[in-house]
Amino acid sequence: MSSPRSLIAAFWEALYARDWTAMREFFTEESVYYDVPIGPAFAGRGPDSIEARLRLGLETLTAYEHRPGTVVADEETVITEHEEVWHWEGGETVTLPFVSVHHVRDDKIAVWKDYWDLKTLMDAAPRSWHDRLDHADLSWVFDATGVV
Repeated sequence: MSSPRSLIAAFWEALYARDWTAMREFFTEESVYYDVPIGPAFAGRGPDSIEARLRLGLETLTAYEHRPGTVVADEETVITEHEEVWHWEGGETVTLPFVSVHHVRDDKIAVWKDYWDLKTLMDAAPRSWHDRLDHADLSWVFDATGVV
């Protein structure tokens, strides 16, 4: 059994490498991930859905950097203050400050919530990225309202 802090450190490593296979191993079928500015009604649930949700935003980036910051952890919760730097093909970039909250149960991420500023991302993203969101297959969306 790993500590929640070490589990989340390993998770970040897999995510920022965009190692989708390794990233999936951190979740169960009941795990929920959502971005707080968008709300729980647009969540991913389970490894398939969480991967689809992450790929929607990240897959077309030419680079994806992680700048770790403060980490606070107890027996079941890990809170990470960090930044992500997103790079698109046309040269656009954005630095997104995040606070991520992970609730860990039985060595898996049960709930992951990301707090960040939606306007910062949307203002920086190129039209092609917006178009990708507008036309994406969202059959994976899970409404986690009342669950998280």
